[in-house]
Amino acid sequence: MAFEIGDKVIYPNHGLGIIERIETKTIMGTTCGFYQLRMAGETTVFVPVDNVDGVGLRRAINDDEVQRLFNLLGDGKIDSHQNWKGRFKDNSDRMRTGSIYDVVEVLKSLTFLSKSKSLSFREKRMLDRAKFLVVSEITEVMGEKTPVVEEKVEKALDRSFTSKTKSLAAAKAAPPARAVAVAVPVAAKSVAAVAAPAPRVASSVAAPTSRTASRTASRTAPKTAPRRAARAS
Repeated sequence: MAFEIGDKVIYPNHGLGIIERIETKTIMGTTCGFYQLRMAGETTVFVPVDNVDGVGLRRAINDDEVQRLFNLLGDGKIDSHQNWKGRFKDNSDRMRTGSIYDVVEVLKSLTFLSKSKSLSFREKRMLDRAKFLVVSEITEVMGEKTPVVEEKVEKALDRSFTSKTKSLAAAKAAPPARAVAVAVPVAAKSVAAVAAPAPRVASSVAAPTSRTASRTASRTAPKTAPRRAARAS
């Protein structure tokens, strides 16, 4: 990204500056171009032309992006990372990107956290830096005084915190989800086996068949009847 003299640029973690000169310097035998920036407090910073992307140097936001910035400040979406090491690393990475939108996320997260607990010295310093970067850039773009912009930023943050608090309260008040019973299909063969009637138990003594019965009757019939009949004749 190329810049020209007079451009308003943002140097990550340092804030807004104005390009005063573009010059060539030889340092340790290496010749390259530099942007000379005049920062707030009349501090002068030299940024190598070839390393603009590496340091995250960018142009300041325009008028249209200011409203988007305020919308982001008040949207109620706040990262509430509880682990200190993870939170500090994430916020440090965001601060180094140079994106004002990443800085806003850090501002919301740490300001919201500071309302419920004391911040460490390093996080307090990061919070102050994030607020300074956001306020200073909006102040430069809108051409308003710093106290006026600070008040607008605070109101946007209050809207965000109110929305976040309501969503957390609603989540706690919501009834727990009921367990839903799921019918497990049973194999057809198993169903048939369960539904089939129990087999009858055969008697230990089998019923006599008709042939067996006749033989038994003939054996047990009295043998004297024929003899008596013969005598009678």
